[in-house]
Amino acid sequence: MKKYIAEIFGTFCLVLFGTGTAAAFGATAPDTLGVAFAFGFILTLMVYTIGNVSGCNVNPAVSLAMLLDGRMEGAELGNTLYLR
Repeated sequence: MKKYIAEIFGTFCLVLFGTGTAAAFGATAPDTLGVAFAFGFILTLMVYTIGNVSGCNVNPAVSLAMLLDGRMEGAELGNTLYLR
């Protein structure tokens, strides 16, 4: 259960802060470098925060890549994508 709560928290933070930064920068001037740094910073923070609990797959594309690479089972992928 801790793994799923950590994934929900990580996805929440990525969407809230990443998209919030994009909206804030987009309102004044479209600064793609600032938005890229915000997403990168939040993802790095989530890797250090929840990485040891869940592996930090806050992106469904990363979960799919891990399935194709053999690092994740199909049932685990279904549970991870179902929670989003």
